[in-house]
Amino acid sequence: MAFMWIATSLLVWGFAGTPSFLHALAVGACVTPTDPVLSAVIVKGKFADHNIPKELQNLIVAESGANDGLGYPFLFFALYLIKFVGSGATSGGGGEAMGLWFTYTWAYTILLSIIYGAVVGLLAKELLRWAVKRNYVDRESFLVSAISLALFVLGTCGLIGTDDVLACFIAGNAFTWDDWFRLETLDDSLQPTIDMLLNVTIFLWYGAYIPWTEFRHNAVIPVYRLIPLGIAVLLVRRLPWIWGMHRWIHQITGTHQALFVGFFGPIGVSAVFYLFITLEFIEKFMSDEDGNPRSDVKELGATVRIVVWFLVVCSVVVHGLSIPLGKIGYLAPRTISRVLTENSNGGNVYYGTAISTMSRWFSVAKDSEGQPVNNPAVLGSIIRTNNDGTSEPARPRSTPPSDVPTPRIVWQDLEPIRRVRTDGSRRSNPLP
Repeated sequence: MAFMWIATSLLVWGFAGTPSFLHALAVGACVTPTDPVLSAVIVKGKFADHNIPKELQNLIVAESGANDGLGYPFLFFALYLIKFVGSGATSGGGGEAMGLWFTYTWAYTILLSIIYGAVVGLLAKELLRWAVKRNYVDRESFLVSAISLALFVLGTCGLIGTDDVLACFIAGNAFTWDDWFRLETLDDSLQPTIDMLLNVTIFLWYGAYIPWTEFRHNAVIPVYRLIPLGIAVLLVRRLPWIWGMHRWIHQITGTHQALFVGFFGPIGVSAVFYLFITLEFIEKFMSDEDGNPRSDVKELGATVRIVVWFLVVCSVVVHGLSIPLGKIGYLAPRTISRVLTENSNGGNVYYGTAISTMSRWFSVAKDSEGQPVNNPAVLGSIIRTNNDGTSEPARPRSTPPSDVPTPRIVWQDLEPIRRVRTDGSRRSNPLP
């Protein structure tokens, strides 16, 4: 994570041209954490179950959850130095900045969040087990207990001013440490449904709040530098470091897995979270009573807002569409080839089952001279002429002639996937 922070900060410093490298460190700290929401694209669903080993799924989930909360030290390291050591600083110094960084950021914000989350998670797990054994809780309340725990941790951490995101991650790990709650809710769709609704709501808010016009019209970084910055960050921020260290990560067993894990380091919700923390810090601690920022940080707020939002857009587009596009690129040639092969008839290829079927059943047969015939080989005449000279609608054939090949429609992936425990046992409901 430290290498990701330094690499991103250097790119921001080079492309955006910030007046100080400390400003670039603040911007880089916002986009360093791996976003857990976008990471769910590759660790959940049928694609992950069929293509990604369980060890890699757990590795990505653990990293995104931990990095999401551990971005505080990197961000406040830069912010404290800007406040007390920057060109516009009027008091304090490097010693005071490092003192606040160790005492407030590490001891109070990080360590207290870890301890608080672990204690609350363990207590919640034991209380829930105790209630289940005595039939004090129904099934509905049992399913929403994890959501209630998350809301409780968020609210209490907000009151005492600690890292609520990290505390929720630790509390969730402690709550499911023995895997009991996960196994009991494995076949229930309530939590995945709520997760999907929250994710959709977040991305709807993204689209409405992103400063689209400022990407092109701003006084901080021109668009011809902003686009290369986004490409460079996606390529250099994470991939080289995972590639260089994958031999020491036992969950990554090959080069292709190292490339996969190195590529999927999305930027999303966590970056926006730290963006607003940075803007709030500038407004409270580096601005005067009228809300005017200090002379050396006048452009810092605009730089953070534009660069972070643009990198979020780049990551959402690239990482969000990579799996669907990859599946299309892998399945489309095979599907097209199979359809063309199965619908070939004497060298004549029908491009698509539906089109070839419609062309056979709705075409008008003609004789050798090009005149319509009443008894065609494919469909039959629409109007049938009787022996007495009268005409009546002809009854269409129920099946096409035997000399015309019948198309076959192949349906894939329609067999439902049953979730079975690894030990072969069925889940027993402990609740009434």
